[in-house]
Amino acid sequence: MKQSKRIASSTMLCLIPALLTTAALADDHKIRSVLVISVDGMHALDFALFIKNNPSSALAGLAARGVNFTNASSTKPSDSIPSTVGIFTGGSPAIGGMYYDDAYNRAWFAPTNTTCTGPAGAVIDLKQGINAAPIDGSGGVDPNKVPRQLLNGVCTPVLPHNMMRLNTVFEVVRSVGGRTAYSEKRPSYDFLNGPSGTGVQDLYTPEIACFPFTPPSTCTNALLSIANTQAFDELRVKSVLNEIDGKDHTGTLTVGTPMLFGMNFQVVNAAKKDSLLPVVGGYLDDLSTPNPDLNGALQYVDGAIGRMVAELAAQGLTNTTAIIIMAKHAETSLDPSKRFVESTSAIQKVLAAAGISGIPAPPAVAPAIAKLTEKSTAFIWLKDQSQTAIVVNTLTMKANETTLNIAQTLSGESIKLLFPDPLSDPAPPDIVVVPNLGTTYEPATQVLAEHGGFNENDTHVPLLVVGGLTAGYTINTGIVRAAVTTTQIAPTILELLNLDPTALQSVRLEDVKVLTGIKSDNGKSAH
Repeated sequence: MKQSKRIASSTMLCLIPALLTTAALADDHKIRSVLVISVDGMHALDFALFIKNNPSSALAGLAARGVNFTNASSTKPSDSIPSTVGIFTGGSPAIGGMYYDDAYNRAWFAPTNTTCTGPAGAVIDLKQGINAAPIDGSGGVDPNKVPRQLLNGVCTPVLPHNMMRLNTVFEVVRSVGGRTAYSEKRPSYDFLNGPSGTGVQDLYTPEIACFPFTPPSTCTNALLSIANTQAFDELRVKSVLNEIDGKDHTGTLTVGTPMLFGMNFQVVNAAKKDSLLPVVGGYLDDLSTPNPDLNGALQYVDGAIGRMVAELAAQGLTNTTAIIIMAKHAETSLDPSKRFVESTSAIQKVLAAAGISGIPAPPAVAPAIAKLTEKSTAFIWLKDQSQTAIVVNTLTMKANETTLNIAQTLSGESIKLLFPDPLSDPAPPDIVVVPNLGTTYEPATQVLAEHGGFNENDTHVPLLVVGGLTAGYTINTGIVRAAVTTTQIAPTILELLNLDPTALQSVRLEDVKVLTGIKSDNGKSAH
């Protein structure tokens, strides 16, 4: 008789030492590890074209062995933070509660307000601004640079993992004694640890905006250079290779291959943002043919993944390791002729011209706006939420919609279709400005490509699962064209590991399903 699926719960973390035994890790299923790889900035079409044009590539070889979900969508917003939360918790932003790396919370206090007194409200910075010394990321997050909240009467720093409203797959894996590791682009990804703060045992987070780093304080932002971004990615590729070999990310300690591990690549993202080759932005034409910069980035990623696959084979782990390849987000615009970039704060300019109280013309600070985040969609948090109607009425004037290339403005009932009511939940924005396809709002500097928004170019991402038994309905071998979301990756990871997906709070709250056709190797369905 086959052993029943192990039930995991984050409350079992205290039992880890007792559970870390051969019996706990040697169930009757084959998959012992899941390797999760995000190629940030890659659109599903980039993936499809690369496989078509490079049939001998590592990605093509994996696609031939796996299930390719060609109609996968990221979260909305498609910023790295809510997308990553969704991938590893299974939750949408509505229950994850994290909306952007540059956001606002109405209930928290500024980092400098160490008594948590006076009016609440704090900007959330989940970028390099919260790094502790040394600022290259090796010092982690500085608790003096994050918002604060009253917790049992004590004014307490809100570290990134404290911002999490849901448990993570890392916490579930740890609860059964599995080892966890992951590499991301900066220390703010501490939130991967989940609410417990202990989900990822080996979390490697060098700072991408400070690489290369010249001690004690000179930083280079790797994302401004394709070559530097590739070098930054290579640091983390080596960490994954070390982990495949049973070492920690440094390669110095023998700890065993993790049950759950992986990394994200940034070089495709950089190639689209930084490429100045004609046509700028990564593509040669309106059919999304990659230019040499983007093609070079894709070739690098393919080669790096190929090295991981080869190392798994060298260690005899091919048949016991599932691989998930996806992207947190894609990038706009796929079609260079659709690119429309606002290089200054055009939204504030339009609101100021309407004479709205507390909103002067840029670059002056607008006291009525708690936070204005402008990328491929704009998110507005207001200090006085009673001003929502006048701001929305101004933005939806035909002339202003034309100037700002606006497709839709969400507020009130329309925003509550996606998120909790901002009048009762302190985290969601009051207004979301969704532009026409190809548009980015990026203040002060010209950006050739951007993400974070709601449009197809941002949200349509690759998703490939290799390993485990497959069943269900597929159209052609290995292809599933039914609509799926990246939030389904989290329960799928647990299913592949023969763990219970309902150990995730998101599965219980939003009924998130295991990806179609994916079963654990004991052959039992997840539901």
